[in-house]
Amino acid sequence: MSSINNRQLFFQHLAQTSDKPIGIEVASAEGIYIKDIHGKAFIDMIAGFSVCNIGHSHPDVIKAIQEQIAKYMHVIVYGEFIQAPQVQYAKALTSLLPENLQSVYFTNSGAEATEGAMKLAKRVTKRSKIVSFKGGYHGSTQGALSVMGDEYFKNAFRPLLPDTLQLSYNNFEDLAQIDATVACIILEPVQAESGITPASKEWLAAIAEKCKQHCILLIFDEIQSGFGRTGSLFVFEQYGIIPDILLVGKALGGGLPLGAFISHPKMMALLTESPVLGHITTFGGNPVCCAAGEAALKVLQKSDWIEAVAAKENILINEMVHPAIIHRSYKGLWMSLQFKSEAIAKKVAATCVENGIITDWFLFAEDRIRIAPPLCITPAELSDAIVKIKLSIDQVV
Repeated sequence: MSSINNRQLFFQHLAQTSDKPIGIEVASAEGIYIKDIHGKAFIDMIAGFSVCNIGHSHPDVIKAIQEQIAKYMHVIVYGEFIQAPQVQYAKALTSLLPENLQSVYFTNSGAEATEGAMKLAKRVTKRSKIVSFKGGYHGSTQGALSVMGDEYFKNAFRPLLPDTLQLSYNNFEDLAQIDATVACIILEPVQAESGITPASKEWLAAIAEKCKQHCILLIFDEIQSGFGRTGSLFVFEQYGIIPDILLVGKALGGGLPLGAFISHPKMMALLTESPVLGHITTFGGNPVCCAAGEAALKVLQKSDWIEAVAAKENILINEMVHPAIIHRSYKGLWMSLQFKSEAIAKKVAATCVENGIITDWFLFAEDRIRIAPPLCITPAELSDAIVKIKLSIDQVV
């Protein structure tokens, strides 16, 4: 089938969610590069929205997938079957987490992890109110949408979940609204879609204290920030605050669909009674996805990529400088570049693609573009990408 036919079929039969898709017709992807059907190579500076933290098509991940496919694929994910890929990946993850985060519930995606965590919090606390923050993104399903911190994306789908409260991020005064009626507080320690906004240590500590005071569960959404993006396996390690429930996804599956919420075994046990099957999923924790995810985690562990994030962050800070960039926000190998208008930012992103650089804008900050390459990018490759991004800005402004 010719490329023009595939392009036509794309618009005819695939649901479109934006009026201007990037439109690269992908032929292959390896390392930091994506190649189109014409052989043009693009440096992937968003890593599939932080899914491909170890890069594309790593041979260890491909091998793990092939070996698992040869044994079995779907049997029963949540039922009576013990499956080595699930068990071994859960063991590997929890060995790297604090003692209160030792029970893993695998899902298909980050949004589903959010849904499961909210149900668990209601079950544990016997309360219904959920606090989240403006600028926060936790997925697009209706429960996750209810705690999203942007009215533009929510308004068309109301009514959503009742008893939700959105407060201002990094704002101490708003914390007075948190009381003993709250089941859980869900937040990103570094907000992604507001344009890479880190929480202040003092503010996060104040929230943790509120949770302790009122027996509220603290949920950290590390779906985008996890697996080395900020210079530690999880960013909560840098804050010294341990959540009651941890949400992971994106890079968790090594390129395959996988999410999880992780908590204390005693809390998770509440999902087994009144009602039994308190949370279920058909495909969450698929053995092939778990095998891929564990292989990707092993690649990350045996590399020096997480340790090298700080040096690459310095490259971004020192070299990603241009008069048209009016503000930068960053945490690790993760940066937003703000321009004077949404129109300029989107034109810069489109020009970057023309120049072989894949970047994109943020859901809640359309005047900014996203920099989040695979962690395996070398300093020289990063500098080369920065040159091309600045060239693209020159061409626009």
